[in-house]
Amino acid sequence: MSARFGGRTADRLRVVGPPVAAAAVALALLSGWTAVGGAGRQRPVEAGPGWVLLPTTGGATATAAFFTLRNPGDIPDELTGARWEFGGRVTLKRHRHQGAAGRWEPVAALPVPGRGELVMSPEDADLMIVDPPALRAGQWVEFTLSFRNSPDLRLKAEVVPPGGRRTG
Repeated sequence: MSARFGGRTADRLRVVGPPVAAAAVALALLSGWTAVGGAGRQRPVEAGPGWVLLPTTGGATATAAFFTLRNPGDIPDELTGARWEFGGRVTLKRHRHQGAAGRWEPVAALPVPGRGELVMSPEDADLMIVDPPALRAGQWVEFTLSFRNSPDLRLKAEVVPPGGRRTG
């Protein structure tokens, strides 16, 4: 009976041994990769200058600012807030498409995907500025953007007239 038992154990080890060994090797390699920072690396969000839409004459009560935010890290981040040098309210906003129509709505955060971008535009997402002061085309204004995982980012944006900004 012991010979039969020993034979079954050897057969079982021959069947399950290779997958268990492969899993152990994979776990060891992934643990090592993570330990040296190769997996799930967080890196701060980056951006270049942005632009602010010059309010039209006639007492505009709001305008918008736009930036392209790049996340070079593996871990997604979120833009959670914004301030600008003039104070007042700056709201994160996204266009919600509803068939051929749509509407704007404030959001708590705008996603910046890992190894990706958030490209703000008049058709998608922006920073809505309520009651802006008098601005002039060509003026540069400063913003501070806040993120869930990245440190605050200070950026400048150029004031441009309607139709005066290329996309992207």
